[in-house]
Amino acid sequence: MHRMPALPLEFLVATVDADTLPPSRAEVAFLGRSNVGKSSLLNALANQKQLARVSNTPGRTQVLACFSLVGTKGTLVDCPGYGYAKVPKATRDSWQPMLEHYLTTREPLKKILLLIDGEIGPTKSDQEFLAWLRSEDLPVAVIATKLDRLKQGKRVARQRELAAGCKLSLDEVLWVSSTDNTGIDALRGLVREWLNPPR
Repeated sequence: MHRMPALPLEFLVATVDADTLPPSRAEVAFLGRSNVGKSSLLNALANQKQLARVSNTPGRTQVLACFSLVGTKGTLVDCPGYGYAKVPKATRDSWQPMLEHYLTTREPLKKILLLIDGEIGPTKSDQEFLAWLRSEDLPVAVIATKLDRLKQGKRVARQRELAAGCKLSLDEVLWVSSTDNTGIDALRGLVREWLNPPR
């Protein structure tokens, strides 16, 4: 089976101010609850263990971390997690305006990947964030993480529940696992498409 090559990603900058992000021709944002596995997924896409910081402490990503896709003028942005995080409430509260400003004003943004924990989601905060993204008419795709943690016999039922909770059909949710690489090739292909839009 043909494998999709790893995404050649390089770290560019981390900032709390979306207006200082570098210029980009096309951008994909990674968004989700703290501890949903955003950093692990980025590392899996790039096939690099240390590209994005992975932590057992939810809420370690407290900035907009920008990566370039080498060979293109495209960028990926790892956003701070929303929901539960082991950081001071004042810090957590400051993320929301920063995120909203970034998501609603960033011109090159082609797709927002909303990551949802496949084991437990969608949570109330996932549903609220998804509803807000839709109300702003932003281009969002739902990615369900941690597929490897679901027992085979329960996968179909869980996939139906998650899709229904997001008001989507089954085929509108891409399931991935950073642990066993399920769905990683498919997502690499999609990211390349989004970052290389027709001129």
